[in-house]
Amino acid sequence: MNTTTTPNASGKSNGMATTYVVYVTILAIAVYQVCFAMMAGPQPMLMLALAILQASIAVMYFMHLAAERQVLALALIPYTIFVLFMMNMIWSDSVRLLHMRPH
Repeated sequence: MNTTTTPNASGKSNGMATTYVVYVTILAIAVYQVCFAMMAGPQPMLMLALAILQASIAVMYFMHLAAERQVLALALIPYTIFVLFMMNMIWSDSVRLLHMRPH
């Protein structure tokens, strides 16, 4: 069921209103990141937190994860962490292969 086209209490549908609000929110966070980085210098932890916020908003609304059951979202978190951890194991080996020599 698509949450952006369901009728509200008055019987009218939202249409694309939710999509536009989400898009403007993500755009505002991106503009804030750029302006803050130019004025105060890049602060990695703040930028990472804002990037995670942007990504979670995009996944929830544009990939319709917000409309799914909470169990599905909670099941995806450990798998994502596992994949990122395994990618971290491969990256160190790719640096070694770049120079074609062992550590």
